[in-house]
Amino acid sequence: MALAGSGRPCCSSLLLLWRSRLFPELTESYHKKVVDHYENPRNVGSLNKDDKNVGTGLVGAPACGDVMKLQIEVDDSGKIVDAKFKTFGCGSAIASSSLATEWVKGKTVDQAMAIKNTDIAKELCLPPVKLHCSMLAEDAIKAALADYKLKQEKEPEKGAASV
Repeated sequence: MALAGSGRPCCSSLLLLWRSRLFPELTESYHKKVVDHYENPRNVGSLNKDDKNVGTGLVGAPACGDVMKLQIEVDDSGKIVDAKFKTFGCGSAIASSSLATEWVKGKTVDQAMAIKNTDIAKELCLPPVKLHCSMLAEDAIKAALADYKLKQEKEPEKGAASV
């Protein structure tokens, strides 16, 4: 890869080369799906947590130090139209949260609630020692959905007279 028009390698190709030289075990011990989501994470970022249509889930695993923030944006019909995440953790935690954001997009709130850590672990081919990463992703989805539902309950009824 090169930066368009410069003839020089771009930063991302240098970063991949650097990672492969310094951490060869990353590509050797992780399944290619985990490596793909780690090196090319989808939906990294944040949504406005104060928006009534945005649910935020923040979860952590004290045993390993992984922390995951996952946010969803839901439209008026109850469909998840956007999802973002920020994760501090290992490659499996990053991959699990990246996959989770891909999977919730386009689903209804109820459909997203049905996503299980076992499905995430199976898709990413996570070994037993990394199953807690998929559990974090499921917990983050559920926490974001709970936050969204709480915001909807707090919203005053439309048409109610204010005094």
